[in-house]
Order: sequence, then C-alpha cells, then structure tokens
Amino acid sequence: MSSNSTDIVQEIREEFESMLDYIRDSESRTAYAVERDIFKRLLQLGRSLLLLFFMLRAEQANRESVTTEKGEQLPYHSEKKRIYFSIFGKLPVWRPYFYKPGVGSAIPLDEELSLGENSYSDMVREIAEHLGVANAYEKVSDLIRYLLGQALGKNAVQLMVKEDAQDVAAYYEQKAAPEASEEGSILVVQADGKGVPLVKETQAADKVRLGKGEKRSKKKEAVVTSVYTIAPNQRQPEDVVASLFRRKRKESPQTREKPRHKEVRATLEGKDAALTHLASRVAKRDGEHIRERVALTDGAEALQKRVLQHLPGFILILDFIHANEYLWDAANRLYHEQDPQRLVWVEKRTLDLLSGRTEQVIADLRNLAQAPDVKPAQQKQLHKTANYFERNLAYMHYDEYLRKGWPIASGVIEGACRHLVKDRFELTGMRWTQEGAESLLQLRAVSENGDWEDYHAFRREQRHRRLYGSSPSLAQPLEHVALNSTTLSARYAFSFGTESNGQHHAATTERKLAA
Repeated sequence: MSSNSTDIVQEIREEFESMLDYIRDSESRTAYAVERDIFKRLLQLGRSLLLLFFMLRAEQANRESVTTEKGEQLPYHSEKKRIYFSIFGKLPVWRPYFYKPGVGSAIPLDEELSLGENSYSDMVREIAEHLGVANAYEKVSDLIRYLLGQALGKNAVQLMVKEDAQDVAAYYEQKAAPEASEEGSILVVQADGKGVPLVKETQAADKVRLGKGEKRSKKKEAVVTSVYTIAPNQRQPEDVVASLFRRKRKESPQTREKPRHKEVRATLEGKDAALTHLASRVAKRDGEHIRERVALTDGAEALQKRVLQHLPGFILILDFIHANEYLWDAANRLYHEQDPQRLVWVEKRTLDLLSGRTEQVIADLRNLAQAPDVKPAQQKQLHKTANYFERNLAYMHYDEYLRKGWPIASGVIEGACRHLVKDRFELTGMRWTQEGAESLLQLRAVSENGDWEDYHAFRREQRHRRLYGSSPSLAQPLEHVALNSTTLSARYAFSFGTESNGQHHAATTERKLAA
C-alpha cells in the first residue's frame, strides 16, 4: 500500500479497472466463484478508500496550535498513530498531536472524526453486537472471520456488549412516546420472570467433579416487562373457548386487535427496579387518549403486589392462560390422558371461568375433593387449584374484561420471556456473570423493540460527549470528486512544509503512513 494519497487514488483506479476486466473475462467461472471474488476484492477496495479518507482528513487538519478550554495554547508536537479496526481490516491512522509540558495535550482530529476510546470502529461494534444479541459470542467471532476475514475474539465481542449497553436506560428515559393518533385506547402492561443461569462464585464452580446436589451455576430471575396500547376487542366467552379448544364458531369472531408500539425490557436488578423503569415509560405513554389501564401477571403474589404499588390506577388481571393451566392440572389428576372426559371437564369449567362463574368453580372443586372415591393426590391438587382461584378471585372477572374488550392473556410477556431470555441465555452450556447477562439483556431489548439504529446513534452521541465534552458536529463531507478526474492527484496531494521548532512536520506522516 502506498504512503501518499496520490498513489492510493491511482491504485484504487487500477483495482477498479482490474475488477471490470475480471467480470468481462468470466465466461468459465461459476456465479458463486464470481460473487465470492467480487466480495473479497470489494473489501480490499474499501480498505483503500477508507485509508484515503483518513489520509485526506489528516492532511487537511490544523497544525498551527490549538487552544485549551482554559485559553492555553498547545503547539504542534508530532504525528501520533492509532489503529482503526474497521470492517475492511486494521488501518493505521496518523493524527496531529499537540503538546506543551505542564499544560496538557490534545488530538483535535479524534474529536472531529468522533473516534472512540479503543480501536474498534462503530460499524464493527454494531455488527458484532447485532450478531451477539442472538448468537453465542464464539459464533459471532466465527461469522466475522468467515464473512470479513477479520480476527475478532469472543472476549472482544463480550466487552463491546458491556460497554455499549451502558446508555440503554438513558436512551429510554429520553425516548419520546408514540403519537397519540397511533395508539389504542387501552394501556396495557405485563410482567413476568424467567431464570438466567449465573456462574456460582464458590469453590464448587471450579471443582473437576461435583458432589451430590452441587451445580456449577445458579439461576437468578430476570424480570421481564412490557408496555403497549391496544384497541378494545369485545369477545364472547364462547369465542375464547372455541379458540382455546380449536373449535369453529358459527359466527366468525371479531378480528383480533394487535398491540401497538410494544416495548419490552428485562433486568436482573429485581422486581422493584424493573417496575420503576416500567412506570417511567408508562407515564410517557399515558394521556387523554388512554381510556383504560390494565396490568396482566401470573399468580405470583410478590409480583402482583409490586405491580399494584408501582402502577396505581391499573386494573390487575390474572393471566387467563395461567388460570386455565390450573384446571388442566386438576383434570390430569382426575382423568387419564386418553380419557375423552378430561377435555370435556376442562372445557366446561373454562367456559365457567370466562363467564364470571369462578366462585361456582371453586365450590365444585372443593365438593369434588370431598367425594369418597377421590384419592389423596387428587384431593391435594383439587384444593390447590381452588385455593389459587380463591386467592386471585379479585383479578378473575373475565366476563367483565371480555365485555370491555380488554386483553386477558399475557401472550406478549410470555413471548418476551422466551425470545428475550430463554432463547439466548439457556443455550447449551451457557453460564453468565450477572454483569455480562445484564448488559446483554439491555441490548437484546433494544433489538427486540426495533430501536437498534436509533439507539446506537444516541450511544455514539453520548460517548462523544463523555470523551470530548461537546456535541458531535455535523461535519460536512469531503468534496466529491470522480476518481478519474485528472485534477484529483493535484487537489489531494499532500503539501509538506518545513519542519519547525525541532518537530517533525507532515513529512513525518508520509513516512509513517505505511507502517
């Protein structure tokens, strides 16, 4: 690779012409071979173009002096090198360095280019992290190597996820609510928990062979929350039963309403932290366009209490699918799996629950438990189901909920628990530190919510503020000049002046660019 912009421009032109010749002379090649070779050569061409970009920006940079925030003058000192790990490969980037003993130092070009703290480009980071939210980090390394020919270790990917998840909370705090015209009139929240396997911080985790009952990991609950709006969808209990038991109704049920602007989050910091974040988002979504507010959870009492505490004014609903599972648990004790009466028994009582006859179902369960021919195991399950319904009776007015068109099942949060947590954190052999798992949960939520590009734009801006104490400027692009212009070499050739103050001037840059 040449060490000046004029030669690089010529090399780029020659490489492009070579690629055209390659296409013209490809009669005997397969489509796969041509596509593969074009891709590889484009990566090399991209590396040359990116290197040219950095060289031109370095050539245009000021080398007189810079003024600190305190008004001190820093003279030009030398050219400093850093490595830029791009999708095209690693590049040397030389920048003017300003320094004065006892005053300080500065590299203004780093701020102008909004470079990060380490060598990895933002594009590499975002691609690796996008792959990493869905795949094991080792797999990400393999994919980067296969696609781009770049060596990116799994530890590097893990560190990127940790660093770039730090602004997720701030992003959602500043994110505007959807337009009221795009929202439904029912504001819905859901919450549930899903275990994440964490590495034990004990000697058992390092043993070659575990003792009886010992495990290398323990599970910690990730609290998953969601918020969305939906339009009312009135249903009849019979419609819901027909859907659950896959029976066709004579009259087609109303078209199912879909959640609008669904947003999910997950955290290992506990229920209160999760619900505090949820309440913050709810406050932004609320307004005059919202007519009703409902919260769906399972029967976990600790979660129900906290939802009511953090979200006053919401009507708590016991997820009907969870309630229905308790009926199935009782039926599985009363009947054999192949007994046709099992399905009949569950279907009848499902309709009773949906029709507002929950107290009658509780009484029937308790009466059945007292029958002389009921076995102890059956009696225990019947009482367990009755007790569950009795404790949640205030949250089981399903006939009223259906009449108002409210949702009664927490399918959104069940799906989030599966997609957000289980599908990634319970891959074979996965064990996590809490910090690593928390970072990944944050970025997975960003991806799941469709906020990926918007979030990373916000993250880059926040990083720029932290590093340089200012907002990133909207730098104007370099003047566009066709590569075949006869004036390109002259226009972009480096102009090397004399050395001053005993320091190397830009001529040093030309010698070092090839390093």
